[in-house]
Amino acid sequence: MASQRDLSIRLDHLVVVAASLEAGSQFVEQALGIAPGPGRRHPHMGTHNLLLSLGPSAYLEVAAIDPQAPPIARPRWFGLDDLAATSAPRLAAWVANTDDILSVASPELGDVQTMQREGRMWQMTVTADGRPPLSGAAPVLIQRSGGAHPAAALPESGLRLRALRIYHPAATEVRALLSKMGLSTQAGVSVAFGTTCSLVADIDTPLGARSLGDA
Repeated sequence: MASQRDLSIRLDHLVVVAASLEAGSQFVEQALGIAPGPGRRHPHMGTHNLLLSLGPSAYLEVAAIDPQAPPIARPRWFGLDDLAATSAPRLAAWVANTDDILSVASPELGDVQTMQREGRMWQMTVTADGRPPLSGAAPVLIQRSGGAHPAAALPESGLRLRALRIYHPAATEVRALLSKMGLSTQAGVSVAFGTTCSLVADIDTPLGARSLGDA
């Protein structure tokens, strides 16, 4: 039986990074047959996004640098500062929701920071360089302040996340870290060896089973 800690952390959402929201939207639509809808701006990070439901408690985020945002004095999250104008969109990160971020966070995941927007407040781990932890193999952690999950407010898409496959050169170490965090029994998340880090999401769509990302 899963412990209380196993049940307190779960996959929250997937993050596609792109040089522009338009490019990211085309990437998602080509892979899944459905384009993401409107999102929001993140003034504290100088970014904006598009959102797509993957069910009542998970969603897909397309993130890009907001060209209308003023300069910020910190690295942007999800490694967006590393993208060139010609960079291809890719599934670069995943976010896990926890009820006790301070006990689950570790140095590999970055510092826990408090963020707020439009009257909402949440805590999130952010690495010093803004890049996803372990090149995206480890999750960014988030602890929401309460209320309904954001996915519940998104239009129904008919998409359901079936599995997240993580590939990494140090697969054993990644599995150990996820186990230490309480993700060892997380349904649908697997880790295997890969020559480079990559993420693949297997998603059921109205058009059949599709995959987002490259193994």
